[in-house]
Amino acid sequence: MLQHDVSRSRDFANGAKMITAETMTTRSLPGSDDARWAALATRDEAADGTFVFSVKTTGVYCRPSCSARTARRENVAFHATCADAERAGFRPCKRCRPNEASQAARHAAAVASACRLIETAETLPTLDRLAQAAGLSPHHFHRVFKRATGVTPKAYGSAHRAARLAAALPRAQTITAAIYDAGYNASSRFYESSNDRLGMTPKTYRNGGTGQTIRFAIGACSLGAILVAATDKGICAILIGDDPDALARDLQDRFAKAELIGGDAAFEATVAQVVGFVEAPRLGLDLPLDIGGTAFQQRVWQALRAIPVGTTASYADVARAIGLPSAMRAVAGACGANPIAVAVPCHRVVRSDGGLSGYRWGVERKRTLLEREKAGN
Repeated sequence: MLQHDVSRSRDFANGAKMITAETMTTRSLPGSDDARWAALATRDEAADGTFVFSVKTTGVYCRPSCSARTARRENVAFHATCADAERAGFRPCKRCRPNEASQAARHAAAVASACRLIETAETLPTLDRLAQAAGLSPHHFHRVFKRATGVTPKAYGSAHRAARLAAALPRAQTITAAIYDAGYNASSRFYESSNDRLGMTPKTYRNGGTGQTIRFAIGACSLGAILVAATDKGICAILIGDDPDALARDLQDRFAKAELIGGDAAFEATVAQVVGFVEAPRLGLDLPLDIGGTAFQQRVWQALRAIPVGTTASYADVARAIGLPSAMRAVAGACGANPIAVAVPCHRVVRSDGGLSGYRWGVERKRTLLEREKAGN
């Protein structure tokens, strides 16, 4: 939807910050020596920063992903930090450099720096310039950037320009001036894809987003009040709560520029279908969805829909599923921003220890949904 589209670049930037924040000092040490040995035996990069190991026959200590030949188990000891290993008399490995930032951390910092460079430049920097600033080859930088953010540098820049334009349009003297101020070299280039970038034409956007129509209705289910809203493309919101009026205000806040109208009898049948899905999840919900989040959110929500009914996944599982194993906090943020309850099953995401984490519609509702799905009711 419109609000999500124009905030896309901000979400990418926040995602980069969250990935960078997954530092060595915030990770917990694996629970047993067997688990640590398994991590170093498989050179698990995800374990870097959680511990280091020393080899008494060489006198060095390494990070778990070190590419050196695996030492014999009886010669290996584990340490929580580099300082612990050095106090025990070991020196850092010259191959994996465990006392320096990991390659993943260096790449995350380079991507975050590139995002800032894109955001502050008057025109989109070339791939060569971004790669040079990152100290990487263009091909390698392109791959690293896409792996970290989920989009290419060009797509990131395009999203940021669109966000700048969206912010400038309401106060600009002319639409053309706003287009050039946002960094477009020619207005024709923007108009070619204006619907994709703003969700509507620049003129319509400048006039407040008139013409967007959302049908909605509020019903009741065993979890409380439930609001279902849809565009012509499909369901755009399923909200659950105790106060029907609060749900209606939430919808209005989400789609402040749209025309909200009460659903007709046919739409009431859609609401009934959603309620039926809440009560009996295994029946499925065969309705089209209009999920208007950012590119990162779309990837997370698609991964959530792949979690089978009756099962759960951790935030780390979802992060790995979208190819960003360090982005657990960003995944949690995308779950919290999900506007389509149950159909996009963020309730199936739990902590790594299996415990229930926060749920925007209440942890008890989350518990009920999981129990209901597991029981097959």
